[in-house]
Amino acid sequence: MDNQRLVLLMIFGFSILMLWQAWEKEHRPAPTQAGSSVPGPSTTKASPPSSPGASAAPSTAVVPGVGAVAVGEVVRVQTDLLLVEIGTVGASLQAVELRKHKDAGDATKNFVLLGREHSYFAQSGVIGDGMPNHRSIWRALPGERVLSAGADKLEVRFAAGGPNGVTAEKRYVFHRDSYVVDVILEVTNRGNRALSGHGYFQLVRDSKDPAGQSSMMYTYSGPVLYTTETAFKKLGFEDIEKGKADYPKHADNGWVGMSQHYFVSAWLPPAKTPREYYAKKLQDDLYSAGVILALPEIAPGTSASVASSVYIGPQEQRRLKAAAPGLELVVDFGWLAIIAWPLLWVLELFHTWTGNWGVAIILLTVSIKAIFFPLSAASYKSMAKMKLVTPRLSKIRETYANDRQKMNQAMMDLYKTEKINPLGGCFPILVQIPVFIALYWVLSAAIELRHAPFMLWIKDLSALDPYYVLPVLMSISMVIQSKMNPTPPDPVQAKVMAFMPYVFSVFFFFFPAGLVLYWIVNNVLSILQQWQIQRMFTRDQPVRAKR
Repeated sequence: MDNQRLVLLMIFGFSILMLWQAWEKEHRPAPTQAGSSVPGPSTTKASPPSSPGASAAPSTAVVPGVGAVAVGEVVRVQTDLLLVEIGTVGASLQAVELRKHKDAGDATKNFVLLGREHSYFAQSGVIGDGMPNHRSIWRALPGERVLSAGADKLEVRFAAGGPNGVTAEKRYVFHRDSYVVDVILEVTNRGNRALSGHGYFQLVRDSKDPAGQSSMMYTYSGPVLYTTETAFKKLGFEDIEKGKADYPKHADNGWVGMSQHYFVSAWLPPAKTPREYYAKKLQDDLYSAGVILALPEIAPGTSASVASSVYIGPQEQRRLKAAAPGLELVVDFGWLAIIAWPLLWVLELFHTWTGNWGVAIILLTVSIKAIFFPLSAASYKSMAKMKLVTPRLSKIRETYANDRQKMNQAMMDLYKTEKINPLGGCFPILVQIPVFIALYWVLSAAIELRHAPFMLWIKDLSALDPYYVLPVLMSISMVIQSKMNPTPPDPVQAKVMAFMPYVFSVFFFFFPAGLVLYWIVNNVLSILQQWQIQRMFTRDQPVRAKR
């Protein structure tokens, strides 16, 4: 198999990928058209949730649903990494901006992960009859709202009342240089009988794709869950709606979240704490994914608390690994993750040396070509042999045009005489294909390339080349490479192969600049390597070529 057949294989693969993406979008549950306003964290009093009771297990606790829309005040919090809006209705995180990451369409604006662009909130509360939850009115307590220069953390507090003198306090603790926010729910029992209850922490989101997502590259958006028993799971919106989402309901470890291209939000309960996970469809194209934690029994005159941290930020490896075990798995490297992780590690290593992600991609490409040099050389030598005997193969086809059996026998005799394995160029290329695919996912999913400049007009390696210079150069390199390959004896196949580089190059006009840069460097190195091997092979066998 030569590089032209590799082109066919890659086209087939990308075609399957895009067909799958089209099918996925077609069968994704469409937003429900409702007459009422879209419910979010800014919702207030509705029918009270049922109480779990004093002896209730976590599985009997019912998280409050959505109610009528209400308007409350907004508390704005600022840290070195986050700009946060917390509504007094529910004391929920209703908008979160990431100060170190810019909007996909407007580099002058911060990227908004929660809220605004679409319905996306982080909610929490206490399950129990009349207990404060994400539909209740909370009162913002006095305190700082901006992380001061000399402080390592900032605490923002809210208070709400419940039945029979029960009060609750919700504390948000923000940390310097961190996307992890601690959320503590503390309930005080001022009544005359013991209380029990559960705290819940959930993410509510619609099923719309994030703004700026490329239609040519499928990336998952939706609920995700991790436990050590079942590892990483994607809980698709459609599966949740149909009741087909498969995930552990009870565990003492793990986390639950909402993932999208480059970013993630996830609730991270304390380790070795019994919890119940849930994921369900709400109304108006809203979906919730969350976790329920039991409160200790609260005797009269005492308090008890339940807490969980929430990560709201970019899919940066060092931050994800530090936040919780398994959280780094939200970076979607597909089924070749075992190859993709080492490639990302090497790419990051080159970046620490050069300070430029584009240069790091070039060095990684050169390294991969060097590693596979023996295999590539074997493939190109096989192609060089095939190119030398192509005229003789064409003559055999003409001689035995009406007898395919004799034609095949004559071709096999020629291969045997010239010691040519017609599949000799196939295996070396097949071995490299998993690495190419893994690198494709690395360059597609690594947030490190988002808004990372290369040089000159390339200001963002994760975006399209604004002037399409790289795709044009890629097309030229593919045409040159196709001219160096042996022409197939079959005229129809020859025409298809000659036309295929132009067809395949169209894909690269819709791929990120970083991925196109990799392919250009790879093609240039392949052309140089192939030219040198063919030149040496032709020089060493001038007589055999004429036979």
